[in-house]
Amino acid sequence: MRKQFNNRLGRMVYEIFAGEYVAVNRKENAVISTLLGSCVSVCLHDPKAKVSGMNHFMLPGKISTEELLVSEDARYGMYSMEILINEMLKRGAEKTRIKAKVFGGGKVLNNTTSMGNVSKSNIEFTRTFLKMENIPVVSSDVGKNVGRKLFFYPETFTIYVKKITYGTSVEEAVKRDKRFFQRMKKDRAESGDVTLFD
Repeated sequence: MRKQFNNRLGRMVYEIFAGEYVAVNRKENAVISTLLGSCVSVCLHDPKAKVSGMNHFMLPGKISTEELLVSEDARYGMYSMEILINEMLKRGAEKTRIKAKVFGGGKVLNNTTSMGNVSKSNIEFTRTFLKMENIPVVSSDVGKNVGRKLFFYPETFTIYVKKITYGTSVEEAVKRDKRFFQRMKKDRAESGDVTLFD
């Protein structure tokens, strides 16, 4: 995980990468961020305890047709979810109050035999796990042929999602970034929703 102060956002940003997670409580004035392709991130929030967390997992290896929760690939997703929930419980969250928002699982490479299956498997595993754990999914943005950059404001359960299409010119990407940060600054994460940016 990389921690650094972001002048545009006016607060610390905790950036997580594949295989990482972070849980925070109400005292931390931070934004959690990650970049997703075929990976999935689950944002969790206990509104009463004001404890939140986000993970970033990729189900590696061979995709089989076996039950997702017992396959080699799903064990990695299972571990990622379990450790995130446990870290939130240590900070005062209660499992019965936790809600989820789910992102990622994009089909970002032209390889339908492997990456397409990984994306689909990530999404299916996440839905199955959350249903089994009785954690409601209040919103999601998954699949499609795009990557996603997430900015998660834990205190309000607001997530900004920037869609990333491949082949975008550098100049256009810079313009989009400026518009994205201007909109985030204007909104100041007060809505508690998911905001999508193309």
